[in-house]
Amino acid sequence: MTRKFASIIAVALAAGLAWAGAAHAQGKLVLYTSQPQADAEQTVAGFEKANPGIKVEWVRNGTTQIMNKLEAEFTAGDPKPDVLLIADAMTMETLKGKDRLLPYKEAKTGKLPPGTFDKDKTYFATKLITTGIVAHKSAKAPASWNDLVAEAAKGKVTMPSPLYSGAAAIHVGTLTADKAFGWKYFETLAKNGAVAVRGNGDVFKAVASGEKLYGVVVDFLALREQAKGAPVAFVFPKEGVTAVTEPAAILKTAKNQAVAKKFIDFLLSDAGLSLAAAQGYLALDKSIAPPKGFPKLDQIKLMNSDIPGIMKTDTANKKKFADLFGG
Repeated sequence: MTRKFASIIAVALAAGLAWAGAAHAQGKLVLYTSQPQADAEQTVAGFEKANPGIKVEWVRNGTTQIMNKLEAEFTAGDPKPDVLLIADAMTMETLKGKDRLLPYKEAKTGKLPPGTFDKDKTYFATKLITTGIVAHKSAKAPASWNDLVAEAAKGKVTMPSPLYSGAAAIHVGTLTADKAFGWKYFETLAKNGAVAVRGNGDVFKAVASGEKLYGVVVDFLALREQAKGAPVAFVFPKEGVTAVTEPAAILKTAKNQAVAKKFIDFLLSDAGLSLAAAQGYLALDKSIAPPKGFPKLDQIKLMNSDIPGIMKTDTANKKKFADLFGG
C-alpha cells in the first residue's frame, strides 16, 4: 500500500471510526462499478477495513459496458452483483423502471442535499461531479455558457458526446429542456464550429494542449490538473452547472442484501463521504472541506436536471445531437 493510498484510507476511516467499529458482519459482496480503477480500489479497501469479515468481489468498467454485462446476466437469469456504483442517475432510473432495484428505506440520507437520492430510496448519490467549462490560459476566461457561442469562440470549442458520456447526456438533456437555451443553443454551437469527441478525457486533452481554447468538461479532470500547474482554468458558468452524482443501489436480486445495505451505509457515512473528498471530488456533506481548488458545496449553483424527464427525451436527444455534430 502506497503512502498516498494509505493516507486516503486513513482520512476516510478517521471520519467514521465510531460507525465502523460497530460493523462486524461476515460475508461476501459482489460490486459492479464504473469508478476509475484507483477510486474503486480505495472504496473497496475502505469498506473492507471498516467491516472486518466482509470480502468484496468487484468488476470495473464503463457504465455502458457494465450495463451490457448486467443485461446479459438478467437475460440468462443469473445476475451477479449485489450493488451497483455507477456514473449517473439516468441509468439507475432505467433499472428502477424495470423494477430491478431494492428500496432501502432505512438508509441514512440526512446529510445528502435534496434531489440527490431517489424519493423511494432505491439509489443514493455518493458525490457531486459537475460539468462546466475549461479554458486554456491563453484565452479569455468565459463567464457564461453563452460565451461558447460567441464569435471569439468560433472553431475553438470541444465537448463530450452524449452518445458516449452519461454526464454529457444529462448536460444536453438539461440545457435543451431549459427555455433559456433549448436546441437553438446547440444548433448555434454547431454553426460556430464546436466539435464533439467521445469522452471528457479527450476534451480536457484538447484544451490543455491548446488544440482548442474551450471545452465542456467534468470538474475534477480540470481542477486536479489545474492545481498541478496545467495551463487551464475551470469555470462554473453564472447560469449554473449540470451534474452527475455517481449513485449506488442494491439490486433486488442481490444474494447478500444485508451486506449490500452495509455497503450503502458506508458510502453515506462520514467515512464514505470523506473518502469521496479525499479522492478529489465534491462531498455531498457541506461540512466536509472540498478538495484543493474546488469551491464549497453551497457556493455551487446547480441547474435543474429533471432526470425522469431527460430519460423520456434521451433517445431523441442523442439522435438530434448526432445529426448536428456527428456520431
